[in-house]
Amino acid sequence: MSDFSHSAASLRQLASDVLDIARELGASDCQTDVSEAWGLSVSVRCGEVETIEHNRDKGLGVTVYLGQRRGHASSSDFSPAAVRRTVEAALSIARQTAEDEAAGLAEPERLFHGERDLDLYHPWSLSVDEAIELARRCEAAAFAVDARIKNSEGASVSILHAQFVAANSAGFIGGYPTTRHSLSCVPLAIDGEDMQRDDWYDSKRAAADLLTPEEIGERAARRALARLGARKLKTRQCPVLFEAPLAISLLGNFVHAASGGALYRKASFLVGRLGEQIFPSFVDIHEDPFIPRGLASSPFDDDGVATSARDVVRAGVLQGWFLSSYTARKLGLSTTGNAGGSHNLSIAPGTDDLPALIARMERGLLVTELLGQGVNYVTGDYSRGAAGFWVEKGTIAYPVHEVTIAGNLLDMFRGIVAVGNDVLVRGGKRTGSILVDRMTVAGH
Repeated sequence: MSDFSHSAASLRQLASDVLDIARELGASDCQTDVSEAWGLSVSVRCGEVETIEHNRDKGLGVTVYLGQRRGHASSSDFSPAAVRRTVEAALSIARQTAEDEAAGLAEPERLFHGERDLDLYHPWSLSVDEAIELARRCEAAAFAVDARIKNSEGASVSILHAQFVAANSAGFIGGYPTTRHSLSCVPLAIDGEDMQRDDWYDSKRAAADLLTPEEIGERAARRALARLGARKLKTRQCPVLFEAPLAISLLGNFVHAASGGALYRKASFLVGRLGEQIFPSFVDIHEDPFIPRGLASSPFDDDGVATSARDVVRAGVLQGWFLSSYTARKLGLSTTGNAGGSHNLSIAPGTDDLPALIARMERGLLVTELLGQGVNYVTGDYSRGAAGFWVEKGTIAYPVHEVTIAGNLLDMFRGIVAVGNDVLVRGGKRTGSILVDRMTVAGH
C-alpha cells in the first residue's frame, strides 16, 4: 500500500509523450501535469469507528495552444489511446475558443531547471488498526480532561502520499513526491442545557512533526470547556483581537485581494495601491517557497516558473502582487511565480504573547471562531459571524457567541495595533494573533 503505482520515470515519460503527441497533432505549444496519490483516512466517534476510507487516484491534465487559442482536457486513464484522445479533445476545444492575447506558456527564461530537494516527502506506514488507535487516543485524551466533555463529533487521522510531473513544450520538466498527514479532534462540552464545541488539528509533511494525539485532544477539550456559559453582546465598537488560527484567515483575505485574477478583473479593493502604505510600518509579510517540509514549499509554480523568496509587504508598504504568467500579462506585468497560489506566507511576529495582547487590548473582543464568508473583495467590506471572549481590564471576563464583527479590510489592515509572537502555521500561511484597533461588534 505504501508504494506508488507508477515510477517517477514513467510519469516523466508519459509527460514527454503528451508533448510529442500535441506537437504531432499541430499544437503550437503544450503543457501537461501527470499525478497520482493515495491515502488513508480514519475517524472514530465516542471510541467507535465511524469511517475508514482508502483512496487512490491519478490524473492527466493537458493544455494545448493554437497560437493564442487555448484548450484543456483531462483524463484518469493513462493508456496510450486515452492519452491521445485527451490531447485531441484539448485541441478540439482550442479550435473553438477565441484568441486571448494573454494566453501562452511562461517565458522560457523564467522556467525552473534542475533539482531542488525541499524535504517534502515523508511516508507514514500506518495500518488501519494503528490509525484507529491514534484517533481513539486523541478522543480519549479529550474526554479525560473534564467530566463535562460528554460527547464528541469525533477524532480523525489522515495520511496522503502524492507525486507529480509537470512539463511544457518550452523545455520545462519537473516534479517530486509529497506527503501530508493530519490529526484532529472535535469534542463537545456539556453543562446542563449549555453545549459548546471546539476543535484542534495539526497537519505536517512528516508524522514525526505532528503534535501528539494527547496534545491535540487535550487542547481541543480545553477550548470547548472555555466556551461554556457564553453570552451575547450588545452592539458596540471596540478593539478586536483575532486569535492566531483566525489571523491566518486575514492573511488569506490579503492574498485574495492581491492576486492577479481579482486585480485584472478590477474586483479588488487593492487595485492601484502597489507601493502604498497598506499596513502599519511594523508589519512585514514575507514569502518563502524554500522552507524545508513547508506545506506550500515548491521550487516552481504551476506554470513551471522558478519561485523566489521576497517581501510582499515591507514596513507596511505593498511591494508586489501574486501573479501567474497569464494574470501578469493581463496586467502588463511580469509573473511573480505564483500560479497556483502563495508560498509559505508569513507575517513577522511581534514581542507579545497572547496574554500580553489581551492585556494590551484592555477592553474588547477576543475572536476564536469565525462563521460565514461575508467578505466583499471589491469594496473590502468585511462582516462575519463570530464567537470568542469578552475582555475587561486586560483579562478574559466571559465567553461570547452569536455576534457579528464588521469593518473594512483596508481599515482593518491599517488599524493593526500588534502582531503576536504566538506564531501558528496553517497550510501555507503563518502568523501570530493580530490586534485590530476598532471594529463594529453587532449583537442584540
